[in-house]
Amino acid sequence: MSDAPGSYDVIIIGSGAGGGTLAYALRNSGARILLIERGDFLPQEPENWDEAAVIGQRRYQADEVWFDADTGRGFRPGVYYFVGGCTKMYGAAFPRFRREDFLALEHEEGVSPAWPITYEDLEPYYAEAERIYLVHGQAGEDPTEPPRSLPYPFPALPHEPYMADLAERLRSQGFHPFALPIGVDWREGGRCIRCFTCDGFPCKLLAKGDADVCCVRPALASPSVQLMARTLARRLLTDATGRRVAGVEVERDGVRSVLRAGIYVVSCGAVNSAVLLLRSANDAHPNGLANSSGQVGRNYMAHINSTLIAVDPSRENGDTFHKTLAVNDFYLPGAHSKYPMGNLQIMGKIQASGYIAAGRPHLSLDERRRMARHSSDWWIMSEDLPDPENRVTLGSDGSIRVRRKFKNEAAHHRLVHAAEEMLRAVGYREFIHQLMPIETNSHQCGTLRFGDDPATSVLDPFCKAWDLDNLYVVDASFFPSSAAMNPCLTIAAQALRVAAHLAGSR
Repeated sequence: MSDAPGSYDVIIIGSGAGGGTLAYALRNSGARILLIERGDFLPQEPENWDEAAVIGQRRYQADEVWFDADTGRGFRPGVYYFVGGCTKMYGAAFPRFRREDFLALEHEEGVSPAWPITYEDLEPYYAEAERIYLVHGQAGEDPTEPPRSLPYPFPALPHEPYMADLAERLRSQGFHPFALPIGVDWREGGRCIRCFTCDGFPCKLLAKGDADVCCVRPALASPSVQLMARTLARRLLTDATGRRVAGVEVERDGVRSVLRAGIYVVSCGAVNSAVLLLRSANDAHPNGLANSSGQVGRNYMAHINSTLIAVDPSRENGDTFHKTLAVNDFYLPGAHSKYPMGNLQIMGKIQASGYIAAGRPHLSLDERRRMARHSSDWWIMSEDLPDPENRVTLGSDGSIRVRRKFKNEAAHHRLVHAAEEMLRAVGYREFIHQLMPIETNSHQCGTLRFGDDPATSVLDPFCKAWDLDNLYVVDASFFPSSAAMNPCLTIAAQALRVAAHLAGSR
């Protein structure tokens, strides 16, 4: 890392799982670091745990409109602009990608491409990210799990009675339920109280393992790290050669200015990172920054996701912290399918509103409450295969336009059917299934893929833009494939890997 020509060595744009982790990893490197975040700290307030406020009123969701590029329909995206990014609202699930996810893997509707790095390249950083994010898990339960150099830093969260019984019933049918790795502060003396408002809610106690609590706040304890909140990065400026970023134009409280550093890191999320590069087009980069390959904004993925509410009238679910169990028996080719189908994991316990109301609008509130008391609630996740025509673009008015057509949908519907059959075998009789639409983009990735060839990728294996000497992108934009696992741990692990690379080059 060379000395910065301006006030900072490194400017990081975005404070989520990528940018926040990178700032944390570089905090003691001697580099002068500025972290820019368009939002502010999410307030600790009673509404954090208020279902009507969080879900009904969408209190914390970004108040902006993106557009479906095919239909022109505007939609409100599932993104959150706070210090810590979308990790403030996520369910804190931290699985590693499987070793096979880094290799070319044949699916029914195409091939999931190989990554330019291997699982072994990322493994030590996975271990470090699990420590930073307070991940609780148990190795040895899931036959698909990759090898580990270290045990989980904290023991798995114990199943509450209903989940423990469900796990045993699944094992009796030959399945391999395992403890879903979860990042919460459930250490001795920790903040976590295992409430039901975790998955999809902000934590009023700051007990969730999110990028704000685990990375940004500790990083700010270093005199080398500064945070500029409520600051929107509008565009990146290059020097006369077009080979270096010379500044980032930002807007804060209606005032625009230019900030300068030696290295610039974009970590705005897959859609907004692509948008920032497209909006930074200039004479040297007429199609957008770092876009000589034409790949900026392409290969947008967000997983093919469904909810499945399974009702067993004979058993009442009294668990509070519900999200502790997952099943990967359908994840890889094998006895159940010639092709991969995906991952099944329990969600936070649903209530009478939300998914049940959407799936059974004709039911009374009492009937919906009865279903909620007798249900287990599943998030069903299949790999969304990359397609260059699924992409992020800018409208003539500067609006964000997203084209997304599912690619691997047949396998996903088979996974839903397999999940229903699995649960039917252990007593469930009624199911509500809902396929998540374009608005559900919490696992967005792939718009600035990394690779070994500048002609087909935007970034090199250390996430540096091929076209510029001092621009990096560290968020899920770099994913060449989505796998079928929650992306946060992989984003954080690669951020740690990039930080080691940057610190080693100083």
